[in-house]
Amino acid sequence: MSQPLYIFDLDETLINADSSMLWHRFLVEKRIVTDDNFLAEDKRLMSLYSAGKLNMPEYLNFAMAPLAQLTKEQVDSLVDECVEKYIMPTVFPQALQLLAQLKQDNITTVLISATVSFIVKKVALQLGIDHAMGIDMLVENGCYSATILGVASYREGKVTRLGSWLAEQTEIFTDTYFYTDSINDLPLCEFSQYPHVVNPCPQLARHAQAQHWPQLAWSQHKPA
Repeated sequence: MSQPLYIFDLDETLINADSSMLWHRFLVEKRIVTDDNFLAEDKRLMSLYSAGKLNMPEYLNFAMAPLAQLTKEQVDSLVDECVEKYIMPTVFPQALQLLAQLKQDNITTVLISATVSFIVKKVALQLGIDHAMGIDMLVENGCYSATILGVASYREGKVTRLGSWLAEQTEIFTDTYFYTDSINDLPLCEFSQYPHVVNPCPQLARHAQAQHWPQLAWSQHKPA
């Protein structure tokens, strides 16, 4: 029997923030990063991401460099703290409400993000999302490296990763619903039967308007 599948982007979609930027701010506060220019460079690179122009391997070389001297276990422990203290407080109430309804209805959910998977999977666990895909980083000598393992879940890579995942499932998902804010996710919007845009960037908003996709305005401010 066919079932619906709900797929979600993470940053600026389920949360009112970018999880990678929150993680980097956390690393600075923990004094794991001591370079005064680190957050400014992070902001510059993320502006390229927002414009759909980011070179992902270049970004990951930058982002993973501070973790080179930490073991995988040390990083995972820091991620737990960051997710709990920094990321979870930024989740949109509307996202929590939708995810709770989907869980109640036994509908399968997938989180797919261009953030590194060691963050994405922890967030998915906290949100009760069934499956999670992020950019997998090769572990070498017990440490996370800057080498991408397999296909990066970025732009067209999200469609590739989701397609591979779907091929492995015993269930047949005919109706796919996808929620995102970003022009980078246009390929997955076009792959999905029912794309929904959440607080979309101007480029994606134009596509949504032309295609008559639902546009959602989510906010952290609960209505009075």
